[in-house]
Amino acid sequence: MAKPTQRYILQWAKMISPQVKYFGFTLEDNAPISFVPGQFITLHIHSPEKNKILHRSYSIANAPGQNNLIELACSYVEGGVASNLLFNLKPGNSIEASGPFGLFVLKEEKPARYILLATGTGIAPYRSMISELRTRLKQNPNFNVVVAQGVRSPKELLFGDDFCSLDAEFPNCTFKALYSREGKDSLAHYEQMGHVQDIFPNLNLNPSQDIVYLCGNPNMIDDAFNELTNLGFDRKNIRREKYLFSH
Repeated sequence: MAKPTQRYILQWAKMISPQVKYFGFTLEDNAPISFVPGQFITLHIHSPEKNKILHRSYSIANAPGQNNLIELACSYVEGGVASNLLFNLKPGNSIEASGPFGLFVLKEEKPARYILLATGTGIAPYRSMISELRTRLKQNPNFNVVVAQGVRSPKELLFGDDFCSLDAEFPNCTFKALYSREGKDSLAHYEQMGHVQDIFPNLNLNPSQDIVYLCGNPNMIDDAFNELTNLGFDRKNIRREKYLFSH
């Protein structure tokens, strides 16, 4: 059964990097919003120029149950219908959306390790998962988590403090930030130059015990997927969510 379209009201918005804006929405009646970390909602955008309704999907970036909010991170795309709409919204304005949808979620399973790779705003679903990851790390001292985010430069890193806190809290959790174009004079222990999949050689990957999530740029996902399958990973242990930047 299809989920109905609902109206969401913008509560606040703020820039969190030079190209990314972060939004907090509630339902029009302020009812609780039920979703599973890793899911997304789909915006329904009326486009007078194209005389049709366009659909654009965004991963939810917060954990469930936080003041009836859903939070979205949106990259600005020059000429993009969705980003133009979102970047011009003011608190109190509304959007139409359906969902939540998606199977890019943490399943009931007990792998030795989760490896969560993202580029740019592809980190959003992993931020939504932090509370659940924290619970699993507390319950099982033998469980490990690696989170790696690839961006072009340090100023584009998203939610770095949240993942650094998780890293600091648990010795069996590691966060890495990788910069593909521009670094800085002194890199912190969690930072390095390169692309996000460059961490693979340092992880002692184990196809029988690791589960890998890939989110963000389709080229990164395809490259990482091919590398992992060549190493012997079963497809069911590689979970993918591609972000396509449509106008």
